[in-house]
Amino acid sequence: MNPKKILIFPSGTEIAFEILNALKYSKFVEIYGGTSVTDHSEFVYKNLITDIPFVHDANFIKCLNKVIERERIDCIYPAHDSVCMFMSKHITEIHAQVIITEHKTVKICRSKAETYNFFAGESFIPETFTSVDAVKKYPVFVKPAIGQGSKGARLIESRHDLEEALCKDASLIICEHLPGMEYTIDCFTDYSGKLRVIKLRDRQRIRAGISVRSEKQEIDHRIKLIADIINQKLKFRGAWFFQVKKNEAGEYRLMEISPRIPGTMGLSRNMGINFPLLTLFDFWGYDVDIIDNGYRILLDRAFYNAYEIDYLYDYVYLDFDDTLVISGKVNTDLIRFLYQASNEGKKIYLLTKHRGDIRRDLRTYKISEDLFDDIFVLSNEQKKTDYIKEKKAVFIDDSFAERKQVYNECGIPVFDVDMVESLIDCRM
Repeated sequence: MNPKKILIFPSGTEIAFEILNALKYSKFVEIYGGTSVTDHSEFVYKNLITDIPFVHDANFIKCLNKVIERERIDCIYPAHDSVCMFMSKHITEIHAQVIITEHKTVKICRSKAETYNFFAGESFIPETFTSVDAVKKYPVFVKPAIGQGSKGARLIESRHDLEEALCKDASLIICEHLPGMEYTIDCFTDYSGKLRVIKLRDRQRIRAGISVRSEKQEIDHRIKLIADIINQKLKFRGAWFFQVKKNEAGEYRLMEISPRIPGTMGLSRNMGINFPLLTLFDFWGYDVDIIDNGYRILLDRAFYNAYEIDYLYDYVYLDFDDTLVISGKVNTDLIRFLYQASNEGKKIYLLTKHRGDIRRDLRTYKISEDLFDDIFVLSNEQKKTDYIKEKKAVFIDDSFAERKQVYNECGIPVFDVDMVESLIDCRM
């Protein structure tokens, strides 16, 4: 099949980045990002569309359809709860296939109040209280009826604090306190309604409502029963998830359900279950098969840096010892950059005062000499500046003295080994 053009919108959420990571190497798709704001999208998408208004803008659908027609977009992958809600409601007005579950399910899942009402009577629904007077024991937990992550949710220790919280927002849901471990269950339901995947992971560390440390856990019968009931009562299509937490008695209680890709679904993806790609294939009408490697896996997430340098160059000069090879090991960050430069047609020159046989030692480290447009081996007395003929160039060397000399005499930017990350283009 020819690659389909997929627009991820909005492209700057953690949900969007997981979809991107899941699809970026697939030969079946060509990825576009769409954003309404200046955000991290510009560092990770090669095809980025920045003229899309916010979803609540009156002209949103009209502008979105213009983008769809201009770029010939086949599918839209919504990557925010509010966008999922809007697009599921207006799906017939959007001129591309929207990868989202039916509106009724999305609407119920968008509101915790509606979710709890819909599943009222099920044993996994937490106890809720309709008023301050109904609360007989503290602490309790309050959270917005509509929201995502942990925004606006907090523990309430006393009647006074509860009254104060409700005075500020009377729509808050008052729930029993759940002191136990929190879990996310990643699920996949195919076009026939069959629940094909249930994967349990814990939420060991949470930042801004996102699980940033998570480990696979074994499914027990209680989790499977909850998943089956949710899947039977709501109509899902593709990937979705729900979250539970244990109460004082160690019983699971439902926190929320969401009919979309979660940001930490990469844990399951790295066991072999690519939920975003499976979902696309399912929406395209293909029967899918699933491989689960089943090993123990732990995911831990942290901020990473992406850079944009206002300098264009066509040539790369670099050192070997303690630069390309450090402490007897290949510098994989630098190798990544060199292949990026090669892919972009830049010329690469190795300038080294290496005292061994450089070509033999390159072979020892399994670095092809064909990666370099030329290799210059200098004596200790020779100057690297004499070999740098191009001005649109960068120079990479661990030696401060060498960098200073090149900077002063050649007038080009110079990079220590730790600075190479600023040269790496993360866009896919």
